[in-house]
Amino acid sequence: MGKYRPKKNCERDWLVHLVDTGMNSMTGGRLHRLKKHVGNGTFMLTYGDGVCSVDIRKLVAFHKSHGKIATVTAVHPTARFGGINFDGDRVIEFTEKPQTGEGWVNGGFFVFESGIFDYLHGDDTILESDPMENLVRDGQLMTYRHNGFWQCMDTVRDRSHLEEIWKTNPPWKVWRS
Repeated sequence: MGKYRPKKNCERDWLVHLVDTGMNSMTGGRLHRLKKHVGNGTFMLTYGDGVCSVDIRKLVAFHKSHGKIATVTAVHPTARFGGINFDGDRVIEFTEKPQTGEGWVNGGFFVFESGIFDYLHGDDTILESDPMENLVRDGQLMTYRHNGFWQCMDTVRDRSHLEEIWKTNPPWKVWRS
């Protein structure tokens, strides 16, 4: 396990733990292995393969306001292809890679209370399966809807896209250089 603590002149006091959770652990199993590091308080989790402009302070405040075990950030992903709407054969709207207006998806930014560990059972646990479904069943999962920028980085194409955005004005960069 590695630890990182920011410089003393940093605006906030925080600590990052890098924990080897094993090559074969599933997402819930990895979280399960972190129990001793997060203790009994509120903590955040992300998959680390996406970036977004979510306001972390508002996300945590929302989580604390409802008193449930878990909050998942829901996002509208950008469509991979351009959209066309038409009337008969006449195009009435052409939109290049619009943000989808219909389905919300798991944006990969979570806030949890330690009660999440009651829903996890070893390395084979898939967080997005039984644990999340059981949180829903128990009325313990809330969603924070984020309408701003969100982009996964699952492919080389995604990485190249994010690198191009970084060269201009990345909406997720909220810190001073």
